[in-house]
This record gives sequence, structure tokens and C-alpha cells, in this order.
Amino acid sequence: MKSLLILGSTGSIGTQTLELVRASPRAFRVAGLAAGRSWQELRAQALEFRPSVVALADPEAARALRAALPAEIAVRAGPAAAEELAAELDYDLAVHGMVGAAGVLPSARVLERGLALALANKESLVVAGEHLMELARSRGAVLLPVDSEHSAIFQCLRGEDVRRVRKVYLTASGGPFRDLSLAELAHVTPEMALRHPNWDMGPRISIGSATLMNKALEVIEAHHLFGLPPERIGVLLHRQSVVHSLVEFCDGSVIAQMGPPDMHGPIHYALHHPDRSPADFTGFDPVLFRELSFEEPDPARFPTLELGYRCVREGADAGAALNAADEVAVEAFLDGRLSFQEIPRINRRVLESRPGLAHDIPALLESDARARDLARAEVAQCAPAGAGPA
Repeated sequence: MKSLLILGSTGSIGTQTLELVRASPRAFRVAGLAAGRSWQELRAQALEFRPSVVALADPEAARALRAALPAEIAVRAGPAAAEELAAELDYDLAVHGMVGAAGVLPSARVLERGLALALANKESLVVAGEHLMELARSRGAVLLPVDSEHSAIFQCLRGEDVRRVRKVYLTASGGPFRDLSLAELAHVTPEMALRHPNWDMGPRISIGSATLMNKALEVIEAHHLFGLPPERIGVLLHRQSVVHSLVEFCDGSVIAQMGPPDMHGPIHYALHHPDRSPADFTGFDPVLFRELSFEEPDPARFPTLELGYRCVREGADAGAALNAADEVAVEAFLDGRLSFQEIPRINRRVLESRPGLAHDIPALLESDARARDLARAEVAQCAPAGAGPA
């Protein structure tokens, strides 16, 4: 029986992971759960799966949770609670579905112990990929990508030499605005941006799909995960979201990983790795697979994509600054304080004026904090969405 620590247990990745655990009760034991502030949902999870300890980042929510759980389930509280569980708990595999740069230190703690990390937290590799990959190598830790695109590449490369790879291609649906004119993009609302055509995702990733920032960040991740330079990482618009990534080898052969747009598959693969365990997921379906189309992204429509390649070329704290700026800009857009088309401009401005701190993970997190301040200052200078020019 494999013991699990689930970071971000009340989010999309966490709840889907627990669905798979529920379906295989003899294969997994939940050792710990960590979330942000959703104490009632975490309470229900704790009572069902009976971990020895749970954690909430919000101290007030943790107090409410502590009063609602039996004494044998310990409750940790505070912003560092998830990191503490990662550093101290007895588990075999950490499934990391937290959102944001707060997920970097928990990732580091798992890898420092030489344990397996099933990683869905994009920001870990975007902010500190070089340092985390070195930790994994030096401690003998296994890093299993859970993002559907990187899981696909990981599966296509199984048993292959990455030196024989000519190019990898990350696929993107193009989001809900892929057919709007540039003039129409000036009038989109958060509600429109959150209506993804294929996937059911959280707000940050949904907006990132609309701007293609999520793909820019995935370019950075792919660089660190597979050691590929930017010219060997491509992005294709694939409207059906059936092909999750493709790998082109030096002999011209192309291998793709395919399946419905459903995160249960990548999570299941990571949970059972190195085995490929049976599951009743949809396989080949002639209706679902009847049409596969691919297009080059339009840089005028998706100006954020190039920023990901720029981060790979420049290295240092470029990824930390870009991610921080985007988190602030997306929050402002969702709050109605920023127009959709201002998001790329703010991301670029912050990237160009980033702090330049990068010698270790604490320095990168300091760069993240300073980049957020820069982004907030940029947002403050913008007119509210729909208010016209400043």
C-alpha cells in the first residue's frame, strides 16, 4: 500500500486524486492532507480518509477545523503548514496540486528527502526549476509531471534517450477567444474568459488558457523537466484537446499521447508509476478521435507565449518574475481592475524590470515578492476595465 501526502487536497487536482484513491482503497493510504482555507471540505476529506495530520494555511480556518475533528487527527496551521508536512510526515508519494508560488518550498522539501513528487504545481519549476531538478538528481528523488502536457511527454519518452529528441510539441486548445478578432478581445469579461471550451479548471489556469500564458509557463517547465533548449520546444493549437503532447525523434518518427481532456488519466499514471495500472478510462473512440487539427499560434493574438521562451533564454529569476506578474495581473482582471489585453503588457514590463535575484530558492522567492510589488504598481496605473484610456 502506497502512502500519500496530498498538497492542495480541496482543489481540482486534490479532489480528483482522492476520487482515484477512493476507487482503489487497497492500493493507497492517505497520510496527510493540506489545503488553503476550505476547512469544511477538508473536514469531510479527513473524516473519510483518516490521515494522521491535516494542514490549513489560514489560521482562523484551522481553528474551526480543529474543533470539528477528532483528537487523533492533528491539525497544522499557517502559511508554512504544507511545507512542514512535506518535510516531516511519513509518506511515499506527494501529490502536489497547490496553486501559486507558495508551492515552491513544499516541492523542495519533498525532493530534499529523496521522495517521489507528483507535480501539478506549475510555479515550482517556473520559479525554481534549475534548483529543484538539481535537488531531484542529487537526492535520487523521482519527479513525476502531472500536467497533462508534460505527463504526455514523460510517457512518450519512457525508455527513450532524450538526446534522440528533435523536438517536443505542447498542445493548447487556444481557449475561449481563439476565434475572436483583436478588436473583440478589448471587450472580453472575466466570465467569458472562465468558460473554457474543453477543460474544467481553476480560475488562474482558465485565464492562462485564454492568454496562452499557461503554455508560456509550460515551455519553461518542459525546459527544466527534459533538459531541452527553447528551439526544441514547440507549441501548437489543437482545438480538440485529444493529443496532449507530441515528441518528434531524430529519425522523423512522431509519438503522441492521446486521450480525452480529463486530468484523472495523468494523475492515475503518476499514482501508479512505475506500473501502468488498469483503469476504466475512455480509450480509443472513433467519434472523439475523428478529427485532429493543429495550427501555429498567432503571436498577435497570444503575445504572452513568447515571454516563456524569453525566460528560458534569460534564465535566472525571469520565470519567477513572469509568474508573479501574471498572478497579480490575473487577479486584477478577475476583480475588474484590469482589462484582458493589459495582462500581457504588465507581464512584459515586470519581466523587463525584474529584480535579478537567483542564486538560491530563498532569493528566487524574494524576487517573486518584489516582482509582485512591481506588478501591483503597474496595475495601479491602469484604468479599471471598461473605463477607457487612463
